[in-house]
Amino acid sequence: MITVHHLANSRSQRILWLLEELGVDYVIKRYERDTETGLAPPELEKLHPLGKAPIVTEDDITLAESGAIIEYLVDKFDDGSLRPAKGTAAGRAYTYWLHYAEGSFAPLMVMSLIMTRIETAPVPFFLKPVTRSIAAKVRDGYLDPTIEKNLAMMEDSLAGNDWFCGDSLSAADIQMSFAVEAAEARVGTGAFPGIAGYLERMRARPAFQAAIEKGGPYALLGAASK
Repeated sequence: MITVHHLANSRSQRILWLLEELGVDYVIKRYERDTETGLAPPELEKLHPLGKAPIVTEDDITLAESGAIIEYLVDKFDDGSLRPAKGTAAGRAYTYWLHYAEGSFAPLMVMSLIMTRIETAPVPFFLKPVTRSIAAKVRDGYLDPTIEKNLAMMEDSLAGNDWFCGDSLSAADIQMSFAVEAAEARVGTGAFPGIAGYLERMRARPAFQAAIEKGGPYALLGAASK
């Protein structure tokens, strides 16, 4: 039996969604974040040295990293509906988005979170202009334009398509879900109708709704850090 070690408001939510789409039986062990730091509890370090979610266990197998978990589950349980055929345009897009979510876009969301914390950190009043000036320079000089460029690329990919690899949901869409929701929560995606449509279709899927129901309260806010 597969066990998903599920951290509240984290990337592990998309693993629950994938398992629901695959129709695979699983159990959830839910972990709550520290109320002060927002970080994962130390219990997760007993499963993996980095102590980060998602972690999936099955018998004597322990898997970490969303992409690795998704590949394992798709290899084992998918009937071909969630992974486009290799050698096709959709197959190449699948590989790209599966790796892009964490390789290229997630670091931008982490940086955005850090900038927000710098901007809102409780510091002496005479230091606030300094910290805010540093954050503003990072945002204006690199972060905001880079995020905008990435969101525009996502929007272009979704133009005329329901999903990132075409008209059919793939596991790459499930991998991308956390990245897109993070963008919606932290920087806003209202200017991108293709992304808005993707989020609407995603949230309308019965498997997605079942994953939310089973995983417990889920809200991507600025405090989500792992």
